Amino acid sequence: MTVTRLGSLGDIDAAADLLDQYRQHYGANPAPEAVAAWLRDQIESARARVYLAGEAGEADGICTVAVVPAALTLRTVWLVRDLYVRPAARRRGVARALLTAVAEEARASGAHRLSLQTETANVRAIELYARTGFAALPEVTVMDGVL
Repeated sequence: MTVTRLGSLGDIDAAADLLDQYRQHYGANPAPEAVAAWLRDQIESARARVYLAGEAGEADGICTVAVVPAALTLRTVWLVRDLYVRPAARRRGVARALLTAVAEEARASGAHRLSLQTETANVRAIELYARTGFAALPEVTVMDGVL
């Protein structure tokens, strides 16, 4: 399994296709051009890091990460924002490979923490995250305000 971080916009097509599939999985309408433009903007502005995983040159999974300042530790916190594996490639270690690569890069950069969130009904994802070293934080309340 090979994991690469998009460092150039040359890989944008495969990444945008996977990200559009991810959005459709959660009920969004297909929007390949808009997704590609949004992803290009995120990469160019350095607001997101994007990782692809697969074998034999085929992109099977994508992970987007936001790196944010953590003032209390004077370091950074890496937030896994989106993680998606094509249905045909699931249960083959793609998500685990993505999470491992992101964790290694976060650790090497001196990050304080790697965090993620998922819906409580997403039992398979929660099981995967627990197996890869993530733990629920009962002392943290996640709140959201739609703008």
